[in-house]
Amino acid sequence: MTAGPNRNAENGITLYIDQSLEEIVPGFLENRRRDVQTLETSLQESNLAQIQLIGHRMRGDGGGYGFDAISTMGAALEQAAAREDRDAIRRQIAELIDFLARVTVVYRR
Repeated sequence: MTAGPNRNAENGITLYIDQSLEEIVPGFLENRRRDVQTLETSLQESNLAQIQLIGHRMRGDGGGYGFDAISTMGAALEQAAAREDRDAIRRQIAELIDFLARVTVVYRR
């Protein structure tokens, strides 16, 4: 369960997540890092259907793992792909990259 992000002095994002998710969260985050590569390739290839699918999956999965921000980004990606708004897709990819670079997970006992 997420208690909410806290931005620390180094501009990092700390998420407090239930300890029961400790074994699966690292894999979830690694999959999102792989999604970044797929999203960038799909954008270069104008494969908006793939971007929409990834966004849909992120929207559905993020909150279940305690990452509401990823759900929000996924929804925005899904909508941008449906609108064929490449600039919005680029912004969401950049936001996802930034989030993944700054997030630190603390497991609550």
